[in-house]
Amino acid sequence: MSTQELESLIRRLESVATRLETSESRIGGGSAPSDEEVAAFVSAFDEIVSGPFVTYMKLSNQIGSDVAKHAEMVDAALKLQRNFVQVASKSKKPSTDQLMALLKPQSEAIQKIQSFREANRTSKQYNHLSAISESIPFLGWVAVAPTPGPYVKEMADACKFYTNRVLMEYKDKDKTHVEWTKAWLEVLNQLQAYIKQYHTTGLTWNPKGGDAAAAAGASAVRAPAAAPAAGAPPPPPPPPSMELLLGSGPSPAAAPSGGGDPRAALFASINQGADITRALKKVSADQMTHKNPNLRSTSVVPAKAPTVGPKPATAPKPAVVKPPRCELDGKKWIVEFQRDVPQLVLDDVHMNQVVYVYGCQNSVIIVKGKCNSISVDNCKKTSIVFDDIVSTVEFVNCQSVKAQAMGVIPIFSIDKTDGAHIYLSEASAKAEIVTSKASEVNVSVPSGPDGDYVECAIPEQFKSVWNGKGMKTDILDIAA
Repeated sequence: MSTQELESLIRRLESVATRLETSESRIGGGSAPSDEEVAAFVSAFDEIVSGPFVTYMKLSNQIGSDVAKHAEMVDAALKLQRNFVQVASKSKKPSTDQLMALLKPQSEAIQKIQSFREANRTSKQYNHLSAISESIPFLGWVAVAPTPGPYVKEMADACKFYTNRVLMEYKDKDKTHVEWTKAWLEVLNQLQAYIKQYHTTGLTWNPKGGDAAAAAGASAVRAPAAAPAAGAPPPPPPPPSMELLLGSGPSPAAAPSGGGDPRAALFASINQGADITRALKKVSADQMTHKNPNLRSTSVVPAKAPTVGPKPATAPKPAVVKPPRCELDGKKWIVEFQRDVPQLVLDDVHMNQVVYVYGCQNSVIIVKGKCNSISVDNCKKTSIVFDDIVSTVEFVNCQSVKAQAMGVIPIFSIDKTDGAHIYLSEASAKAEIVTSKASEVNVSVPSGPDGDYVECAIPEQFKSVWNGKGMKTDILDIAA
C-alpha cells in the first residue's frame, strides 16, 4: 500500500470516528427527542468539516506560526456557520432584520480573519494569509440567493492568485505547503458541490420549523463554553491599547486632573500640524536688530513683560462618518460611503446607465447586467465585479482596489491609484489598460485549458533619451 493510499485511509477512518462520536453524544442518556434529529444537509456539512477541513487544520498546525493562528480563526468561523445551518434546519426563514442579526457573529469572524492578514503584512507567510483572507467571504453564501454556488466559486477563484504563489514558492522546498493549498481548495470545491445538492437556489429553511432567533438561543444554551479548570489562575489583564501607550487616547480615570502625561502633550502638539505656529510670539519692528540700531549697540533685546501662555491644544475633531448611499438617480447608479459590506449587488443595470462608486472601503460591489461605464473614486480596499461594459471602467484616487470582468470590456482607465488588480475573462482578454500616475498595477489573464490565471505587471519605470528629433521613451527592463 502506497503512502498516499494509507493517508487517504487514515482520513476516512478519522471521518468515520468523528461521525460515530457525534452519534454517540446524541444517543447517550436515552433516546433523543425528535427535534434533536440532525437534518441531512447538516450531516453533509459535517462531512466537509470532518473531511478536507480537518486536513487543512492539521497541515496548518504543521506549518505553524501565523498560518496556525489564522486557521484557529477560520475554525471558529466555520463552527459558527455550522450552528447557523443547524438553526436553518429547524426554523422558518426569518425577516431581513432578524437574518442580519443572526449573521452578525459570522460577519465579525470574517472581519477578524481579514484584519489578521492586514496586521501581518510583513509576515513570511503573507501569501498563505492572503489566500484565506481573499476567499473567506465564501461564508456569506448563506445570505446569497438565487445562486450561492457560483458565489463560492468566485471566492475560490479570487484566492488562486495567492495559492499559486504558495505553490510556486514551495513546490521544490516543502510539500506540506503544497498539500495545505490543495486541502483549502478542496474545502471550497466540496462546499460548491454541497450547495448544488442541498441549497441550489439559497439556504434551505424549514417551513414547518419555529422561530430562528429562539432556535439560535437554544443552540447557544446547549453548547456552553468550557469552564476553566479548578485552581487555574485567572487570565492576565489585556494589554494597554496603542492609544494609551502613545498617549493619544483618553487618560485613565485615576490620573489627577492637573498633571497630564508629558507624552500625551508632546503628541498633541505634534498633531496640531500648521496650527502649532499660532503659539509663537509676534516680533515687533522695535525688537528687530536690523530695524532698530539701538539694539545692535547693546546686543541685548529687552524682554517684554511675561504673557499668559497659550491655551492647551484642543483635540482634533473626529472624522465625520457619512451615511451609506445606494440608489438610482435618473440614469446614474450612486454607491457611496459603504463600509465593510461583503456583497452589495446592483441588479438589472441597463446599457444606458452608469455606475458611480465613491468613498467606499473594504466592500465588494457586484454589477449585474450590461452598463455604459463604471467610475470608482476615492475608494480603499474595494472590489468591483461586473458583467459587460460599453465604454470604460475607471479608477481614480484609489488604494488597493480590484476589478473582475465577467464579460466584455473595451478599456480600463487607472489614474492616481496605488495598488490595483484587474482580473480579465477570456472575452475581455484584449481590453486596453490605460494608466497614469499609478503604481502596483497587476493584470491576471486566463491561460490554458484549465483556466489558470497568469499575472502580468504594468510597467512603472521608463527611460527617455533625446535622439536629435525628439524624446524616445522605452520601458526599463527591471520594470517590464
